Amino acid sequence: MSDERIAMESTKFDRSRWADRKFSQDYRDEASYYLPFRQLFVEVTKSVVEHFLAHKTTIKLLDLGCGDGFFVERFNPGPDDDVVLIDGSNEMLEASKRRLSTYGNIRYIRSSFQELVMSDPLSEKFDLVFSSLAIHHLVQNDKFNLYRYIYDHLEENGIFINYDVVLAPSDRLEDWYISFWQQYIDRNDQTEINDRMKMIPYSYKDNPDNVPDTLEDQINALKKIGFSNIDCYFKFGVFCLFGGTK
Repeated sequence: MSDERIAMESTKFDRSRWADRKFSQDYRDEASYYLPFRQLFVEVTKSVVEHFLAHKTTIKLLDLGCGDGFFVERFNPGPDDDVVLIDGSNEMLEASKRRLSTYGNIRYIRSSFQELVMSDPLSEKFDLVFSSLAIHHLVQNDKFNLYRYIYDHLEENGIFINYDVVLAPSDRLEDWYISFWQQYIDRNDQTEINDRMKMIPYSYKDNPDNVPDTLEDQINALKKIGFSNIDCYFKFGVFCLFGGTK
């Protein structure tokens, strides 16, 4: 792929909200207030990994769209595990480095997903590829290309797990999902609820940076690429943990 095309994709990311320092900081400060059961999603992920990678004494982990390193910290890789974190935001990578400063086995790469697919800085394969609340920023064709890239970078019997928002398959379901999510935020007494916080559930698809697809469409994409053991492992409204093995 041409250097010009790669530069265009980099510029596109730099113009998104995630390149904005304040937006990135606000996300890190408030995520635990409005992301339902985030820790539970991590625990389910760990259970899936322990089941499918029970034969591995060490693992190679790739975290795509790592954010501030929340998942890797909770996953708690061992000293002999190899970990690569990728994010398009310098702010998020710096936050990850601060959070994970006690880990000595982590490599950090700044790259958007489109740049990753086009220029591919990774020569190795991984036992686990994880992504959290990031792939929904891609249009459907780019999602498919990234899923195919992930498949190519998995070891045999490796697993891909994606924790993300998915588009509701009907308006009536979406109305309930949004209401369900708002009730979660309203019950969260750790923060003073304000009008902006109450509008967050609508932003999962109304924000121009977000282009979620249905769970069915993404599972079909994984099937077409060749993944096995494909399923939704856990779900809360629009929040879904899904994936498959190679």
